[in-house]
Amino acid sequence: MTDLDYARETSALLAHIEATIDGWLQDDVIDIDSKRTGGMLELSFPDDSKIIINAQPPLQEVWLAAKGGGFHYRFADGRWQDTRDGSEFIAVLSQHATAQGGQPLHFNPA
Repeated sequence: MTDLDYARETSALLAHIEATIDGWLQDDVIDIDSKRTGGMLELSFPDDSKIIINAQPPLQEVWLAAKGGGFHYRFADGRWQDTRDGSEFIAVLSQHATAQGGQPLHFNPA
């Protein structure tokens, strides 16, 4: 993957997450505050817990930090996959958002 491809994929991923959260706010599903600074997206939940998603350009990875742990993802076969177990980023993000949000929260694949 070229650096340009990596930048495009990470930008699309972060924008997709932000758009999903904006939709939840508009539909009054849950009040999650999102703050994006460059390649980092911080999600703040009503219980004051956070999920942080961070682009790691030198490694061409995306890192996810949640109450349930930290995870590293690489883009392969059209999706972000965990570097240890191959699980898919959006599915894992949905699991942790559900746990921290106290209700079912699903990020659909982009």
